Amino acid sequence: MPLTYRTRIIIVLFVFFLSFGSLSGQVLVTEDHVPLKEDSVTHDFSNQPYFGLYKDNYFIFGGPVGYKANRKNTNVKFQISVAQRLTRATLPWGTYLYLFYTQKVFWNVLENSMPMTDLNFNPGIGLTKPLFVKNRYIGKLTFIIEHESNGRDSIQSRSWNRVALAGNVMVTNNLMVHAKIWAPIVDGENNRDIVSCCGFYQAGFQLISNNRRFSGGITITPRKHFSFNTVVDLSYRILRQDNQFLFLQFYNGRGEGLLEYNKFHSSVRIGLLIKPKLFSEF
Repeated sequence: MPLTYRTRIIIVLFVFFLSFGSLSGQVLVTEDHVPLKEDSVTHDFSNQPYFGLYKDNYFIFGGPVGYKANRKNTNVKFQISVAQRLTRATLPWGTYLYLFYTQKVFWNVLENSMPMTDLNFNPGIGLTKPLFVKNRYIGKLTFIIEHESNGRDSIQSRSWNRVALAGNVMVTNNLMVHAKIWAPIVDGENNRDIVSCCGFYQAGFQLISNNRRFSGGITITPRKHFSFNTVVDLSYRILRQDNQFLFLQFYNGRGEGLLEYNKFHSSVRIGLLIKPKLFSEF
């Protein structure tokens, strides 16, 4: 069922005030609480493998909240997201050029023949710039041009493009805030109103435990008529040395998938998560 208007406003105000917290004294640290300095981070960006993770990669199963579960609305949702660095050398303004690709799938495993009902393809290219304060790494900015479509034709075809600026910043060692704003270019004939369901920007935060094993966060995407798409996630690292997490995700709003972007969904799913190093993208 939809979140109340008052609850959504409280969440948005909380994210807003966190985003404008004091940043000058905060730095990003490793799991051993060693500050990441500019030289070491620049060296890491320049010498890391060209191919790696971009957004969270997960495989989760669940069903609706507030509605009767059935074989059609109880499903698997999984996401595969990778990044390929295209240049070895640092570019002007201390940036790095990347090719990004994310694929999100809704898989109805309880139905006959187990159809994958909605596949969303999201390639992009962009420049990433690490952010430093007093020789300490605090986050990054990414300017990206991206396309998203579901690869279908006729009346089920959905597609749009975005020119976006995204940022992640550590406000404290336990709090990361993130935001993304975009200029949409809608080229899909059957989804002309997609911006009214998916908005022009999103913002959120992640709380991380001192031992880096537990994290939880909220991402808010405002849309028309003072309504919001809301994602709440919780993750727990299974083993300290591994990059695999137990993952719980709650989604409330529209635009979860492209095929039914204009339909409301409220669902909770649980499964396995693999995170990128240092930062997740949203």
